[in-house]
Amino acid sequence: MSDVFNFTFVPWFRSVAPYIHKHRGNTLVVGVSGEAIAAGKLALIAQDLALIQSMGVRIVLVHGFRPQVTEQLQAKGHTSKYSHGMRITDSVTLDCAQEAAGQLRYEIEAAFSQGLPNTPMAGATVRVISGNFITARPVGLIDGVDFMHSGLVRKVDTLGLQRSLDFGALVLLSPFGFSPTGEAFNLTMEDVATSVAISLQADKLVFLAESPGVRVDMNDPESEIDTELPLANAKKMLAEWPPATQPSEPGFYLKHCIRACEGGVDRSHILPFAVDGALLLEIYTHDGIGTMVVDEKLESLREATMDDVSGILAIIEPLETDGTLVKRDRTEIERDAGNYTIIEHDGVIFGCAALYPYPETRTGEMAALTVSAQAQSQGDGERLLKRIESRARAQGLESIFVLTTRTMHWFLKRGFQQVNPDWLPEARKRKYNWDRRSQVLVKKLS
Repeated sequence: MSDVFNFTFVPWFRSVAPYIHKHRGNTLVVGVSGEAIAAGKLALIAQDLALIQSMGVRIVLVHGFRPQVTEQLQAKGHTSKYSHGMRITDSVTLDCAQEAAGQLRYEIEAAFSQGLPNTPMAGATVRVISGNFITARPVGLIDGVDFMHSGLVRKVDTLGLQRSLDFGALVLLSPFGFSPTGEAFNLTMEDVATSVAISLQADKLVFLAESPGVRVDMNDPESEIDTELPLANAKKMLAEWPPATQPSEPGFYLKHCIRACEGGVDRSHILPFAVDGALLLEIYTHDGIGTMVVDEKLESLREATMDDVSGILAIIEPLETDGTLVKRDRTEIERDAGNYTIIEHDGVIFGCAALYPYPETRTGEMAALTVSAQAQSQGDGERLLKRIESRARAQGLESIFVLTTRTMHWFLKRGFQQVNPDWLPEARKRKYNWDRRSQVLVKKLS
């Protein structure tokens, strides 16, 4: 039994450790929908956030309260009114929102105060700080609709938030703000979380939502989730969809992820609260869960052109010389430039990979995956792999394969499986170098 445990625990812990190191000191803004709390997920979310904070991550938690406010209104015989995807907040609704926020803050603080035995919260001390960190302004009139006490974020007390985080506290924010004259406004969790993430220049903004994320084919409810969505693609998709008014619609959260990335937040995520441990899976595993929106300008990840051939040659030639890569001449790379994806910084290419499709067998070869020595251990190889996977899916391929003599374990850790060279498509098998004896590894694109 002990040997079996060691066999599973040791590789698992080794795979997680780099992510623990990577995220230590990072700032994470988490928006938890009121629906997640109504579904009874608060205790587990609190445990996971306490665990994440214990590993050195600075956390701001913003809670929503849509269903809780609606419940309060129903108890008073008052009807919820919406327009343009926002609640119209009259004086009765404002009172209900204040009551719901007070109750939820009490429940959240209580959840973080419990040292539950036999859970990750055992012995944990999580200091929760709340405060008037948000200055708000009224939504006002839109198309003749008076939103009354509904508001938008005008300003975030960034310095105050930073000091609270520096103190080691978890900052808890309700979707409320106050004007300089003391008037209260009902805000949305999404607006508050996004504004705070931009203000802090957070490393991640995460929404724990009803939606499982953005699907590769939004017309097919069974299609897979697009786990990494470039900002440009996200903006294009959102422009093609009708305006989202319900939190169950992916566009409802996607628009806030786009705004955050445009405002300087490195990564924005839509995670399903229905999946236990969704936060841990997204932050501490390679493939993650849900949809991540990323501004590719950070990595300058793009498809290559003829002008990039010299840069590609410069980074792959050392690996060709030592035998890690099969030698390719300039003419071949010029001919296949469109097959390459590159990463560059300030005009200098420091990573590349190519996709050679074999559509007759619904597979494709990923070749020449290279990251320069100066940029290794920063996750760029994984970003290139994800882009190649995305390009392969877009071409209708069901798998990708690599041939390698020295880096087999890197690919095995990322979901590839070793197969016999006879598996190769006939056209590729004819070019296989039996003297080189490269290992053939395949990854299914589920």
